[in-house]
Amino acid sequence: MKKNILKSTTIHPLSNYIDRLKSGQALLKDTPENVLEVVGILKSYGIVLDAYSKNLNYIAEYQFLEMFPFFKYFNGKISLGKLLKFLWHDRINYEYAEYCMRGMLWHGGGGLDKYLDSAEFKELAKVAIDATITGNLMLMPLNQLFPEFLPEMVRQQAYYSGLGQFWRVMSDIFITLSDQYDQGAITSIPQVVDHVLSGLVAAANLPITFAVNIKGKCYEIIPKSVGLTFLADTAVPYVEAVFFRGTPFLGTISYNAQSQQIDSDQSQFTYGALYADPLPIGGAGIPPTLLMQDMRHFLPDYLLEFYQKTNRSTDNLRVKICATFQKSMFCVTTAAVLGLVPHPLDTEDPDQQIENQAYLEGWMDRFLTSRLEFVNS
Repeated sequence: MKKNILKSTTIHPLSNYIDRLKSGQALLKDTPENVLEVVGILKSYGIVLDAYSKNLNYIAEYQFLEMFPFFKYFNGKISLGKLLKFLWHDRINYEYAEYCMRGMLWHGGGGLDKYLDSAEFKELAKVAIDATITGNLMLMPLNQLFPEFLPEMVRQQAYYSGLGQFWRVMSDIFITLSDQYDQGAITSIPQVVDHVLSGLVAAANLPITFAVNIKGKCYEIIPKSVGLTFLADTAVPYVEAVFFRGTPFLGTISYNAQSQQIDSDQSQFTYGALYADPLPIGGAGIPPTLLMQDMRHFLPDYLLEFYQKTNRSTDNLRVKICATFQKSMFCVTTAAVLGLVPHPLDTEDPDQQIENQAYLEGWMDRFLTSRLEFVNS
């Protein structure tokens, strides 16, 4: 009886989504078209994340404290043909991966952010810095003049590595999702969410570590003993920084402090993937445009055929990809919400029901100005 009272008396504007989650559904409506779009775009996204993660990890490990990393996007394999493709811009846009990395670095949160301000990190970073700059006539005086510059670079390298390790796991989750869909094992949006949630739970305690090889010797930056893990220290901060907060897009909003178009409180930012208007994504100068451009190269045939049958066919393909991508991210967010819920959603304990309700309403507060209603319209 108490359970029914809690359900019927809630007055949250998005209470229907709370009821949907409690009944085993997802934030995204379960339709055959949504399943096709979400799985198709996540397959493409998984392929792109595979490339992003490899490059981020390469930069972290092999471009450590490199002042002018001109060839950081080549993953150590430089050739004339690859250089020409790069200059012609016929390549993966690794800049977007760095955009996400800097967003995580700036917004912080989680154990990784806390560790990078610790005395242990500062000591390990100093040892690695000293080993790198010894005999370097440019870096040694630079480090003396600006003693915080190189440690800040090491912090950034740690985020390169952390995001690279996170995306490695997510890429595998999305590719296996596509494989199961092709085999007929995935037929609904709740099954998509369950697959992602199972992947997150399985990887939850994977250690996040980081070490670099300097002059033939290994130097730990994030030792395993620190206890950083995949879910709490990379996945949750990533959702917060990239899905929700994000950063204002240059050219669409004024950075002039006097205009007050940007909230002074970072926690109130709503520039993330769940809020972005797909229309600007079709144009140049918007960071997610790079991701949409990358994903268009790897769309499965069935998704491309789906787009061709819609209004404007593929003339506005990047916009369509962005709209589909948002649908998929609400599925991933559903998995995150369900994975962090304090108690089972089918609990009969009144106190636990109240805690769950407050928890879910907290999420719904953040969805009020998101694209949630649009993706379900």
